[in-house]
Amino acid sequence: MSLDRPLSPIGQRRGPAVTIAQAHLPECSDVAIVGGGLIGLSIAWRVARAGRSVTVLERETIGAGASLAATGMLAPAAEHEPGSDPLLPLALDSLRRWPAFRDALESESGLSIDYRPDGTLVLAIGRDEVERLRFRYDLQRRSGLDATWLPGSEVRRLEPGLRPSVTAGIHCPLDHQVDPCRVMAALAEACRRAGVTLIERAPVTALDWSGGRVAGLRVGEHSIRAQTVILASGAWSGEGGLLPETLSLPVRPLKGQSLALRTTARTGTLNRMVWTEQVHMAPKSDGQLIVGATVEDCGFRPGVTAGGLYALLEGARRVLPGIEEMEVASVWSGYRPTSDDDAPIIDTLAPGLVVATGHHRNGYLLAPVTADAVAELVTDGALPEAARPFTRARFTRPEEHRRASA
Repeated sequence: MSLDRPLSPIGQRRGPAVTIAQAHLPECSDVAIVGGGLIGLSIAWRVARAGRSVTVLERETIGAGASLAATGMLAPAAEHEPGSDPLLPLALDSLRRWPAFRDALESESGLSIDYRPDGTLVLAIGRDEVERLRFRYDLQRRSGLDATWLPGSEVRRLEPGLRPSVTAGIHCPLDHQVDPCRVMAALAEACRRAGVTLIERAPVTALDWSGGRVAGLRVGEHSIRAQTVILASGAWSGEGGLLPETLSLPVRPLKGQSLALRTTARTGTLNRMVWTEQVHMAPKSDGQLIVGATVEDCGFRPGVTAGGLYALLEGARRVLPGIEEMEVASVWSGYRPTSDDDAPIIDTLAPGLVVATGHHRNGYLLAPVTADAVAELVTDGALPEAARPFTRARFTRPEEHRRASA
């Protein structure tokens, strides 16, 4: 199974090969999951391990929305910003779950996910950026995060390839990273070995309701009966069509463009993730350096633009001159599933219908805690305490919540 990052016709990384076609749609399944991205497959794997039959239906190809377009950051410290305090306990909880999640995934798939516990450096150039970085550092410290302020000389000792103009930095030693291509390949294989049915190019066209509960779904004219339907369709979760207006989700796509550079002994590379105000850069064990990502609130507008690539390359070149000699290996775009408060929505929307979406740019970080929470919700009928602040109810006005509960 290839783990490189080829450019697909729509500018996205290709996912692991899945050979089951729509013609093999089952008649029934204990659990049917709408969406074959990181969150959908993580849930499918966890639920199947608990003994349930699981079918995953993906509208395009596995990982095509955001999962293969991501950088794979597990970075609660670097990501922490004003307004994200409510999300921090969930993020730290999930980070603690990642080593066990990694070990089980690699063991059950037989594949490495390139888990790197190297930390993150967040950089500043010039007085204005240093002042903003100091504000970020103070916020991290007030929130109890492990972060160390470094002068420019110490930053360059850790990363000798950086420009002398780098003035200061924050070292976040507990931030980790994975390789999204490898994670998705491992999840697809672990799901297959656990008996999950993965079906690509199978857009779900409707939910089947019976007696006030969801009893299954439809793909074209084909119906699949299911005890539980899980909506994990990422940026498409907020699209109309499947859900009635009373259950609509405040989720929209935020497009991001990224690129991969091929490093050599002559060009050098980075030892850990590096963030600036413009870009983040993540070295991978296959010798590639991922540079991402633009943030574009433009809906589902596909493709890679010259302006987006210029912003990425210039942002990287500003701190890492060696990129000028690196070959561009691939470029791509994807859609972050972003809720109105940039935090996930994990909830039972109606009897038989569960949702797990809206992870914004923290999908990889939050995958273990989300998968565990949804598996517990499906098995025991209740969310674990860590996930309870992240239901859909936080977006509804009090009178709407009373009507929905009546």
